[in-house]
Amino acid sequence: TYTIQKMGIRHLIFRQNPQAADMADWINQLNQAAEETAHGIPMVITSNSRNENGEVVFGMNDAAGVFPAWPGTMGIAAAVKGNGPGLVDTFAECIRREWDAVGLKKGYMYMADAMTDPRWQRTYGTFGEDPALITEMISRLVPGIQGSESGVTPEGVAVTIKHFPGGGARENGFDPHYEQGQWNVYQTEGSLGDYHLPAFKAAVEKKASSIMPYYAKPAAEKSLPQYDLSGRPVPMTPVGFAFNRFFIQDLLREQMGFTGYVNSDSGITNKMAWGVEELDGPSRVALAVNTGVDLISGSLDVDAAMEAYERWKHGYYTEQGHPVPEGYRPEQLTLSEEALTRAAARTLEEEFALGLFENPYRDPAEAAKVIADRDHWDAAYDVHRKSVVLLKDKGVLPLAGQRLDGKRIYVECFRKDGKAAADETEKLRESLAKDRGLALAENAGEADLALLFISPSSGEYFHATSGYLELDICEDKEVTDVDGLGRPADTFHRETTLAGAPRIREIAGVVHQNGGKVISCVNFTLAWMVGNVEPYSDALLAGFDTCTDALLDVILGICRPSGRLPITLPKNDAVLAVDKDGVCVSHNDVPGFVKDRYMPDSMKDENGKAYAYRDEMGNYYEMDFGLSC
Repeated sequence: TYTIQKMGIRHLIFRQNPQAADMADWINQLNQAAEETAHGIPMVITSNSRNENGEVVFGMNDAAGVFPAWPGTMGIAAAVKGNGPGLVDTFAECIRREWDAVGLKKGYMYMADAMTDPRWQRTYGTFGEDPALITEMISRLVPGIQGSESGVTPEGVAVTIKHFPGGGARENGFDPHYEQGQWNVYQTEGSLGDYHLPAFKAAVEKKASSIMPYYAKPAAEKSLPQYDLSGRPVPMTPVGFAFNRFFIQDLLREQMGFTGYVNSDSGITNKMAWGVEELDGPSRVALAVNTGVDLISGSLDVDAAMEAYERWKHGYYTEQGHPVPEGYRPEQLTLSEEALTRAAARTLEEEFALGLFENPYRDPAEAAKVIADRDHWDAAYDVHRKSVVLLKDKGVLPLAGQRLDGKRIYVECFRKDGKAAADETEKLRESLAKDRGLALAENAGEADLALLFISPSSGEYFHATSGYLELDICEDKEVTDVDGLGRPADTFHRETTLAGAPRIREIAGVVHQNGGKVISCVNFTLAWMVGNVEPYSDALLAGFDTCTDALLDVILGICRPSGRLPITLPKNDAVLAVDKDGVCVSHNDVPGFVKDRYMPDSMKDENGKAYAYRDEMGNYYEMDFGLSC
């Protein structure tokens, strides 16, 4: 109540995970508290996406298990690549109905970023590396979720497309939540316009309610020329995109024609104030708003905003004589009534369009009913199946008929956490015996077939690793540290992305000695290097936070694999090598499917390919690859 009635906060980020009826009831109570204030301005409850499967990852999926769970966003992209974009319309309609039913009227979703450096941990939240596909998906998601082609509707949910102008151009994968990742690096001339901006143009054309700039700042010294929509060179002013006037005003608003509001990412005025570290809190707030940011996310620091306003009102710089920080003007660092009115008007316009002033309340019973709609859950499961990509099959799949009759199957799950893997293995074995009627072997030595479910993990969301994000599926691997500037250091540490990774080879050796076959399923949250899995597998499948039952449906021939890779899998460490100056041999700012254009000829094979992984069958695991059986 204090936050709403005393501080005047009207936008809250919701990260908890209650049942639908409880969620609707809680949001109703917030709106009741808001209605008792002088102006009765309703609440806008915002969330990161809630309709994808997988473990709860802060900043990506805040509600695993409550809403119908589709595969991860890369899985949806894999399904679209193999089955067409029509399923995106169903996805968007489900989101719109479900969120509106519980009173969630704004979503920090989806990522229009093209994944161009595979070591970026946010890869799991993207639609992959294909700008054309991402553009098509954003073009359908925005109107589908908001309710119309012309913007938000009372039956719709406002979307905030992120992270402008594209967060994928990471410097060797470093995330801007920490210091080494504060730069967007454009090593390739024109890459900004070719690969990173197209999906944001689509979001603007489809009237996305808001756009979220990324934390990072452009790196002029490490970049080749980039061009705006008029073909003019882009000024690489080294301040975070939320403080960067060219990107917010000139490019986004004037050239792209964006008319909604700019919603910053969380933490731009404190921890991630890249390029404006010399300013104090009130000055950072003022600079962001004067640059064009209308809503600062993740901050309850109303006092800093009030101080910025008081400084304008009482002439903090002009009349009181306080020194102006070098490189700035007084009007940039104070908040005028005009600037505040503009920001308030833009955010209020969204509330009116959403119909919140007419009725912000939702029926908890109806919310539960909508979330339980069987059609929604069935549609989600159908896309889980369609998201599966068959990468390799030496005549093993599907396991049906004579290929399965009389066969004993060894099952093991692998994760970074060995105990979690053991618990998952036990549950899966129980399910396979009870629900699928399969004959299981207690150990690999007794098995005719081995099913291995492999879920690697690397890095931490808010913390820098000691080195570059590890993409090898490995245990206790010695890797290079990095220094404070992100360059290779002379020291080393050890990384594990999968506990017990060497057992994959051992299990395969035993099963093959029996004349058996090994089927491996890898969960791709990142562009994993599969050199420690593929050579030992007779069949290899890719999932993207795809549920195990859907993978089993493909393995057992209940449905055919139809997904296609939304990313390119790097061959090995050599194609991600970073020299002493911190420059990667494969350009950070271009997608995997074009990296070979810029790779040294000495690294290319007889087909002119260097970057993508090539399996024993001669297939390259490039974007759009996928087999059928």
